[in-house]
Amino acid sequence: MEAQLRNRAAEISPEDLARQSLYGFLARVLARPATAVERDLMTSLAQGDAPLNTALAAFLDALSETPEADVKACYHDLFIGVGRGELLPFASYYLTGFLNEKPLAELRVSLKRLGFARAEGVHEPEDHIAALCDVMAQLIADSPGDCAGIYDQERFFGDHIRPWAEQFFADLSAAKSAGPYRFVGEIGKNFMAIEDAGFSMIARA
Repeated sequence: MEAQLRNRAAEISPEDLARQSLYGFLARVLARPATAVERDLMTSLAQGDAPLNTALAAFLDALSETPEADVKACYHDLFIGVGRGELLPFASYYLTGFLNEKPLAELRVSLKRLGFARAEGVHEPEDHIAALCDVMAQLIADSPGDCAGIYDQERFFGDHIRPWAEQFFADLSAAKSAGPYRFVGEIGKNFMAIEDAGFSMIARA
C-alpha cells in the first residue's frame, strides 16, 4: 500500500518500533517468499523467552536451514498453487467464504479515509493480510505518541484485522504445505493476541 503520510520513525518509542518491525516483517514474508534478509532485520526481536520471541527465533533458525528454493516452494503451495493455494489470505474469504465481498468494500472506505491507495502494479485485492499488516506498520510510523494516531490504529485493527487474522495465522501454523512458514503462523497468532489485548486497554481508557 502507498500512503500520503509523513514518516517520523525517529520519534517512535522502542515498543512501537518493535510493533512496526513485526508488522513490517509479516507484510514482507506474506507478500513474497521469505529470504535471508529477515535474519538480519529480525534477530534482535528473537531474543527472550516469550512465545512470540521463541516463535520468531524458530522461524529464523528454520529459514537458515531451509534452501531458498524450498522456501519459495512452500510459499507457492501455501498462497499460489495450481489454481489456488492451500490458504486464501484475504479478509473477505475468511469472513464471508468468498473473495471481493463486503469486507473489501468496507476496507476501501477506511483506506481512503486514512490516505492510502493501491500501489502501482499490485493487482490483488487490498484485503490481503500482507497489505493490512503493511498499513498498520505505516500507521505506527506516522503517529509516534499521537493519541489520534493510536485510535486510528485501534480502529483499523478492530475493523479489518481482529475479526479474522488470528484464525488465518492458526490455519497457517497447521497448514500441510507450511514448512518453515508454520512458525510465521505462530508469530502471527501471538502478535495478534498481544495487539488485541493492548488495543482493548486503549479502548477502555
